[in-house]
Amino acid sequence: MTLRDTATSSAFDETPARTLQAWQDISRPVAERVDALIRAMTVGEKVAQLYGVWVGASADGEDVAPHQHEMSDDLDLDALLPAGLGQLTRPFGTAPVDPALGALSLLRAQQRIVAANRFGIPAVAHEECLAGFATWGATAYPVPLTWGATFDPDLIREVGSRIGADMRSVGIHQGLAPVLDVVRDARWGRVEETIGEDPYLVGTVATAYIQGVESQGVVATLKHFVGYSASKAGRNLAPVSVGTRELADVLLPPFEMAVRESGVRSVMNSYTDIDGVPTAADGRLLTDLLRETWGFEGTVVADYFSIAFLRDLHGVAEEWTHAAAAALSAGIDVELPTVKTFGDDLVRAVEAGEVDAALVDRALRRVLRQKGELGMLDPDWNAVPEALRDHAELTAVSMRGRIDLDPPANRDLARRVAEEGIVLLRNDGVLPLARPVRIALVGPTADDPYAMLGCYSFPAHVGVRHPEVPMGISLPSLRDALGAEFPDAEMVHRIGTSIDGGETDAIEEAALAAASADVVILALGDRAGLFGRGTSGEGCDAADLTLPGAQQALLDAMLATGVPTVVTLLAGRPYALGRAVEEAAAIVQTFFPGEEGAGAIAGVLSGRVNPSGRLPVSVPLDPGAQPSTYLASTLARRNAVSNIDPTPAFAFGHGLGYAPFVWSPATASATSIPADGTVTVSIGVENNGVRDGVEVVQLYLSDPVASVVRPTQRLIAFARVPVAAGERSRVSFQVPADLASFTDASGRRIVEPGMVGLGFGRSSAEIVETCAVQIEGPVRLVDHTRALHATVIVDAAEEA
Repeated sequence: MTLRDTATSSAFDETPARTLQAWQDISRPVAERVDALIRAMTVGEKVAQLYGVWVGASADGEDVAPHQHEMSDDLDLDALLPAGLGQLTRPFGTAPVDPALGALSLLRAQQRIVAANRFGIPAVAHEECLAGFATWGATAYPVPLTWGATFDPDLIREVGSRIGADMRSVGIHQGLAPVLDVVRDARWGRVEETIGEDPYLVGTVATAYIQGVESQGVVATLKHFVGYSASKAGRNLAPVSVGTRELADVLLPPFEMAVRESGVRSVMNSYTDIDGVPTAADGRLLTDLLRETWGFEGTVVADYFSIAFLRDLHGVAEEWTHAAAAALSAGIDVELPTVKTFGDDLVRAVEAGEVDAALVDRALRRVLRQKGELGMLDPDWNAVPEALRDHAELTAVSMRGRIDLDPPANRDLARRVAEEGIVLLRNDGVLPLARPVRIALVGPTADDPYAMLGCYSFPAHVGVRHPEVPMGISLPSLRDALGAEFPDAEMVHRIGTSIDGGETDAIEEAALAAASADVVILALGDRAGLFGRGTSGEGCDAADLTLPGAQQALLDAMLATGVPTVVTLLAGRPYALGRAVEEAAAIVQTFFPGEEGAGAIAGVLSGRVNPSGRLPVSVPLDPGAQPSTYLASTLARRNAVSNIDPTPAFAFGHGLGYAPFVWSPATASATSIPADGTVTVSIGVENNGVRDGVEVVQLYLSDPVASVVRPTQRLIAFARVPVAAGERSRVSFQVPADLASFTDASGRRIVEPGMVGLGFGRSSAEIVETCAVQIEGPVRLVDHTRALHATVIVDAAEEA
């Protein structure tokens, strides 16, 4: 079976010329044009701009959004479109479609929308773009948890730029990424979608990605604002109970940084309720904080069906119109993915005075302003996307296969991210592998190409429901890549057990095959999926952090052979590894490394790639010691008053390489600074190995005596430092006192006088050097304009 034909008409027919209206006059400011348009619109036309439609939603009973089928009504587009339409939901990402035919189909849809409404306003088309443009044939990049492992915002900015360019080229205006949720409980299924467990790392990497997307003229979307990742017991959509300081100092800072620095133009609310108040109806967050304090001016779009959930899941609204009014009042502008609460009932309620018309106008003004900024209100707006503009004949026959969304440049970028994001957790010297004669490749992810992909990659998200359609991209398995990397080695392959089936019958056979090998490469991990159809992904939460199924039994059996065992993890979250922490010859951690991931792993094993990734999340020692992250106070760590030890096996920031680095003593420019001052701390980094390498220097702040309980240390800056063999470099951080600020007992953000430690760490658990600095003077109040970064200076490398 071939991909569905979604467009068959011939050449593009220009929309008939219209008389120029005030709102089309591009010589006027956008705000003035928008006001003119609003004055001309009926209530029905206004409301129509505030919702999307999902005409391509799956009809096979398998959801790709929570409660999709209970919430999706049959839509009569012919009846809807004369009033206009705000958004088109996932025109590429709902079913496999050739990119050129998808672009042609979207073009026809926009023509239809423009022709149907009396103002000729097109719809914003949005798509998922969490680990690449989520459409058939597009590059599947590593998941965001791998982005975090790179500690390389500049590289991730490139990823955002490429994804944005690909989406724009086929007519997409908005991408629903990135995720800025900070991991608080690794049992949560959506850990793979996050960037890590530290707010500074999340904020810097996410901001870079957004800058990349927005640089291409595509609207990026922060999500999920806020608290989603702090759900009770790590369960999807579960309630959130966090205190004022956890919210202010852990969960909100990445969003604040992105709003201030990235140019982001849209925000998506969280599904959760925080202390009983659903975010979709929380004006304190969506208006008071986001807009009035931080100054955000873009649109707030509803996470899929979250407005309807105010009635059906949260129980804070009796009718759809009550839910709609609550969301509009809180600050949501657009209902996604399709019209549910913003329909005819809302129109009637506004006309009857039951819902304040000013709320609709407020949301509409934001929506139309954004359309105006995108050029969608201009009289010469062209529905033909860039990828179709050089083709004289726009037909399905002529266009099929003409658009490549996975070109060599994309694949090369995906490879670089995968290579930088691989974390070598343990190595007793077995890696890089010498030329092994016989390799035993064992494990359920060894020969499964889908083990490279996260749940929001198109093949795992949608493609698996269409087995009759080719995958659309080249996706080698680890077995394929190892065969290419070690062509002279004899390789024996055994599965041993499935990912989560729990079978143990084949473990003995796998152990027998491994016993005669020079080395065992044991491939373990996850299967990405949705709502229980995987072991990682949205709605695929874990009861604890034991490896799924019988994988731990397989791991123990391989270790028992006595053959050097290289544990290779292709996973969406960290897992406890039992004996392997001390007994494995090596442990290589990857987080769904994308379409180029297999080659990257093989390169690390052979030594072709020198690993430089660092853990964005802690790897637990005890599978049941959750929730716990490195951002912990003294009483949250191992102590004599609890029998549960939350100490990780491998801490946040940990990672090894093949080049040994020696750090020289740290220096500080001052031993004391005022509460509005700056201090410069420096350290030398020397590569005394025989090959070039990259060191990731991490700077942590500790505040041992404060007016409220503080984490024992937290990341405030980092630097990736490439150093050639035999050379050295010096890394300096100019640290403003603002970075010591925190939320005090009264809810104010303050810089407090006292001694702080600025620690240079190889990880959060390995602080090599610490500079003590006294902050002097009275308590200083700071706000959302405070400094968020240290200035990083890396001197040019010189011979040691």
